[in-house]
Amino acid sequence: MCRVIAYYRVSTDAQGRSGLGLEAQRQAVTSLCASRGWQITAEFTEVESGKRNDRRELAAALHHAKVTNGTLVIAKLDRLSRNAAFITALQDSGAKFIAADMPEANELTVHIMAAVAQSERKAIANRTREALAAAKARGTRLGNPNGAAALRRAAKGNVAAVESIKGNADAFAQDLAPVIADMRSKGLASLPQLARGLNAGGYATPRGGQWHPSSVRNLLARLAA
Repeated sequence: MCRVIAYYRVSTDAQGRSGLGLEAQRQAVTSLCASRGWQITAEFTEVESGKRNDRRELAAALHHAKVTNGTLVIAKLDRLSRNAAFITALQDSGAKFIAADMPEANELTVHIMAAVAQSERKAIANRTREALAAAKARGTRLGNPNGAAALRRAAKGNVAAVESIKGNADAFAQDLAPVIADMRSKGLASLPQLARGLNAGGYATPRGGQWHPSSVRNLLARLAA
């Protein structure tokens, strides 16, 4: 029975946390192994760009395959790498690996597919650079031209909102100032006593709740300020 070491790779942390892409890869590998009676003995998952060749989980998976005389199985060739030289180096090292999307591929086929994938990646990068350069030559401003203005407006809006809340709280405190003075004249001096007096008189807090010693303390501090 073939001993399989499954290797999955996603490019971002978000994909790794959400499982986006991982489940499809796992399904592809599992289906291939089930159809051939192979046993998955270990699984390795990597969150890393395909452009990088120094991948710790891949190295661990290959080492595990070597010491257990197993075969590395991936869902698609581009999950391993889009770098033709990297694929060639793997082949030269003697590591056994199979892509579930083309399990019958020989070394030549794999190398050609890797070369095509690498060429496609370079073409996409070149087209992106050319498009950006053309847009810049036309005078197009790259990025969001209103981004800074939007941030400034948001900041001003936040300041205005904070000032409005503060003003309302100050006005509320001033409305209660005569009530506090009257209770103090009747001997209600402590925070608990004032809280009970406000609640007994039907005075609600700014949020419509009951008074507590801590909220009375805040009220007195605002009046003192």
